[in-house]
Amino acid sequence: MEVLVVGATGTLGRQVARRALDAGHQVRCLVRKPRKAAFLKEWGADLIYGDICQPETLAEALNGIEVVIDAATAKATDSLSIKQVDWEGKVALIQAAKKAGIKRYIFFSILNAEKFPHVPLMKIKHCTELFLAESGLNYTILKPCGFMQGLIGQFAIPILDNQVVWVTGQGTPIAYLDTLDIAKFTIRALEVPETENCSLPLVGTRPWGTYEIIELCERLSGKTAKTAKLKLPVLRFIRRILRFFQWGGNVADRLTFAEVLASDSPLDAPMDEVYATLGLNPEETTTLEEYFQEYFSRIMKKLKEIGYEKEKEKERKKKKRSPFKNKS
Repeated sequence: MEVLVVGATGTLGRQVARRALDAGHQVRCLVRKPRKAAFLKEWGADLIYGDICQPETLAEALNGIEVVIDAATAKATDSLSIKQVDWEGKVALIQAAKKAGIKRYIFFSILNAEKFPHVPLMKIKHCTELFLAESGLNYTILKPCGFMQGLIGQFAIPILDNQVVWVTGQGTPIAYLDTLDIAKFTIRALEVPETENCSLPLVGTRPWGTYEIIELCERLSGKTAKTAKLKLPVLRFIRRILRFFQWGGNVADRLTFAEVLASDSPLDAPMDEVYATLGLNPEETTTLEEYFQEYFSRIMKKLKEIGYEKEKEKERKKKKRSPFKNKS
């Protein structure tokens, strides 16, 4: 199929683009900065300039496309707000897709988004779900709840660097999923007619609490984590301060996810029906233990190599500084 991937340079979007290419689809990527997307072209994708916040750029990008896979979202560092990107931009993209006669629109929402109307991104994701369902397009809404990739910066790196890991209490258990597996589910959904006009949860093998993840990282790294608790009232105060600054809006909105993490309900869902519909084997889904095992194996090996090189460099410098030199 002719597939347009939106948000293809992101953590999830790049894996979706790669998986679609590996499956033999013709992939076009909507990009704002072609230089930063050069790796997608090297993989075999076509690049086309476009911006969902500039609707006039979308018609050409959608020309000849059969399927839109929408993995775009505002980053905390973006100059545009979550509302501008994740609502106004998505509305423009959905309308343009409808006008272009797109056969299927795949949208990434967030699991249980409807339960957190006080969290800006969750509220917007749920509103977009409703707008897409009423658009008349054949759609598939996929609802992951957390990426394993995000846990590296949150837990693994601070523990390895002997830095503080900030926690907000016990933390809501979350069934994280590797973006490689999300991409696999996505492209398979594209090929299965039964996934049209429905929503599917996408979650990992089991939910993990904050301290469980920390203990796993400690065991695999051989290091002891330094943890500090950041209470919700403090986070709420920080959010209020950030909203006084133009650049702080997206950061403040992201911090509201602490409210989700502090809820009593685990972010998890039954996946038996999803696996059956897509014809996939649940045993092939990466577990969090496997993901971290691979990460720490690679990083610990690299650290040992760096340590070896540093020792060799010290020895070379020591020999150069030695006063005992051979005289001819």
